[in-house]
Amino acid sequence: MFVDWGIPTPLLLVVVAIVVAGIVARRRVPFLRLAINLVSWLVLGGLLLVVLQQREQFDPYIQRAMQVLNLQDQSVVGDTVRIRMSPDGHFWARVTLDGVSRRMLVDSGATLTALSTDTARAAGLRPSAPVFPVVLNTANGMIRAQTGRVKTLEIGTIRADGIPVVISPAFGETDVLGMNFLSRLKSWRVEGSTLILEPHHPQPLTHRSSPA
Repeated sequence: MFVDWGIPTPLLLVVVAIVVAGIVARRRVPFLRLAINLVSWLVLGGLLLVVLQQREQFDPYIQRAMQVLNLQDQSVVGDTVRIRMSPDGHFWARVTLDGVSRRMLVDSGATLTALSTDTARAAGLRPSAPVFPVVLNTANGMIRAQTGRVKTLEIGTIRADGIPVVISPAFGETDVLGMNFLSRLKSWRVEGSTLILEPHHPQPLTHRSSPA
């Protein structure tokens, strides 16, 4: 029985070939040991990065280890939720929308929270066409959108109820947390490369019962 580690087969073959070649070479040619050791460390480092990128598949063990090592991109400190800046320069939050988990871009430049059609469908939202058409000005130009309302949105200790959202296939696979969510918080700020979200009424991680 084989375990799917989420690593492409060609990469696995390359890694195996390098390791096997290294074992043979270091036994026959002693002066190559340093080079082989360096390659081995690079391979191990690459595998570690792959595992971390696919950490959701290894929960809860990887998540616990990352928490101990302070490597999580999102964590709860006291009553606040802290999100580290991703390599692309943006802040991405792990959000639960009506029971559906999504990775959402935090964008203070967006007036409204925006959902892709796939996310809206997964969350069971029924978008409606407003009386007056909603036209949004995006990086891709002007688009039309439908409207909806998320019953419960949760991020760590934060819970917000009845968040209005706009829904459009033009958003692709990107979901965005806009100012209509951020304005419900007690405060939000960026310190260094960390976004800090502080709710009015922080919720216990094991039980949430009242809105933020």
